[in-house]
Formats: sequence, C-alpha cells, structure tokens
Amino acid sequence: MRALIQRVTAASVKVAEQEIGAIGPGLVIFLGVAHGDTTEDVNYLAEKCVRLRIFRDEADKMNCSLLDVGGRALVVPQFTLYGDARKGRRPDFTAAAPSEQAITLYQSFIKGIEQYGVVVATGEFGADMLVEIKNHGPVTLMLESKERGAGR
Repeated sequence: MRALIQRVTAASVKVAEQEIGAIGPGLVIFLGVAHGDTTEDVNYLAEKCVRLRIFRDEADKMNCSLLDVGGRALVVPQFTLYGDARKGRRPDFTAAAPSEQAITLYQSFIKGIEQYGVVVATGEFGADMLVEIKNHGPVTLMLESKERGAGR
C-alpha cells in the first residue's frame, strides 16, 4: 500500500463540478492499494500518516504531527500510484489491486484515520476527480507499507 502525502493549508475534491470534500490545514493523502495488501498495511499506514512529524512547531522545526496540530485529512483513492512506466509509453497498472479489494481497504484506511480523532474528507472511489491542493512547504512524501523501518 502506498500513501503519497502532502502537507496543505487547504484542499478540496470535486466530482462532476460538485465539491464532495474539503479541508483546511492538514494532509492530503493519495492512497494506492496493491495486490496482497491487508488490514495490517492499512493499520500501519494510518498510524504513520497521523503521527508523522511534518508540521512546524514554535521553533519552526518539523516536530509536530497531524494529531499535534489538530489538522484534517483529505483521503483520495489513486490506483495510478501503482503505475509502472518503465517499459513503453503507456503505464501498466497490473500491480494495483482489483477494485473490490481496493475499495474495501480504502474504506478501512479512512476508518483507521478517523479512529485517531482526525476529521476526514474523501474523494470518490472510481470517479474522475478534480483535486485542488495548496501544498504548504512544499512538503510531499511517499510512504510504503511494505518498506517498514525498524523505527516505526
């Protein structure tokens, strides 16, 4: 499972020109699900996202987490995080999980974030979305559940 996260001052997502989710300061989390991902991957990434210290403290150091700053999360499903463009000119998406598996784990991830008390807005699984992001920093990080470090 992959989560591309961006620290934002604000973000929103629209489907068919209708806003379906918006947040102020917090994180935009683009979530990709791969074959073989499990609830263990969900739990690891949900905790990592809410506890990752990428927000500035009073000394202007990145020492605060989403929980510390009371930020919100916008979680957007994005199977293209598993696109492989090493061969040819068209990305191959065979590493992405099938929709039935991916939507279940996507919904579990949202609940996993919410269990920490974080307010979550969402994109729409399988929809063509327009995501507007005010990336703060800019800060953008890729997290992978299969590459867990010993320091968690």
